[in-house]
Amino acid sequence: MKDEELQELIEGVSLDAFGKPFIHIAKFNKRLRTTGGRYMLSDHSIEINPLVLEVYGIEELVGIIKHELCHYHLHIEGRGYRHRDADFRNLLKFTSSPRFCRPLSMGNRKAQPIHVYECASCKQLFNRRRKMDVEKYRCGKCAGQIVAIQTIK
Repeated sequence: MKDEELQELIEGVSLDAFGKPFIHIAKFNKRLRTTGGRYMLSDHSIEINPLVLEVYGIEELVGIIKHELCHYHLHIEGRGYRHRDADFRNLLKFTSSPRFCRPLSMGNRKAQPIHVYECASCKQLFNRRRKMDVEKYRCGKCAGQIVAIQTIK
């Protein structure tokens, strides 16, 4: 799908689901990593992550378009367009739009190991993503010495 086809799709969804025209620019943005799409407040454009179409298909894409159009139409009307606003939540329900995007991918991030520590006195367990210097820190519960047990990869 090209940007022109996306523009037509968004204009059609806007008229069908909201009964209002979308008169600004819509385009794909490959640089979006963790989100399915975004509405730009400054120029009223909508950017969509092309991975959504590749990974989940056209139905999920239409859901994300509806979500971004909720932001768009409420912002244009001067009503609450943020996720926490009641107007936004009500419009999401009315148009059967998803509140959040399904997870895309971790990208090029590697899974971090988990370091497990234990207090020598009270046996309290600590799970951490980052290593910690056991000589420098004590248990927050009893001030006992902390011992490294294992690293889970």
